[in-house]
Amino acid sequence: MRQIPVDTAGAVVMVAKSPQVKVRDRRTGEIATDTETGAKLMTVDVMFAANEEVEILSITVPEPGITGELAMGTPVALTGLIARPWENDFNGQKRHGIAFRAVAVTSLADAAASPKAA
Repeated sequence: MRQIPVDTAGAVVMVAKSPQVKVRDRRTGEIATDTETGAKLMTVDVMFAANEEVEILSITVPEPGITGELAMGTPVALTGLIARPWENDFNGQKRHGIAFRAVAVTSLADAAASPKAA
């Protein structure tokens, strides 16, 4: 499946909704896990502002990749962000979109609040 790297260098990214456990199957309540590491997957909604446009993106990230306090409004860095187009058929309806995945979501609030060494 095609994976497209996303450049976040010129973007302002802030938490829109705190991390939530990603559910694989809503009927059974099964939690989604990373196929390579087995880590529990989380979703973090972020406000992504770039090129005078703002969007809310839902980012999937392994639980160990979430660092710092990620409350609403917290500025964050997204490490290894990729976009992956998807398409499926559900009850005869074609659906499509873009899924976003990151290796890590890191709070920048601690770095901004800590005093600089002289």
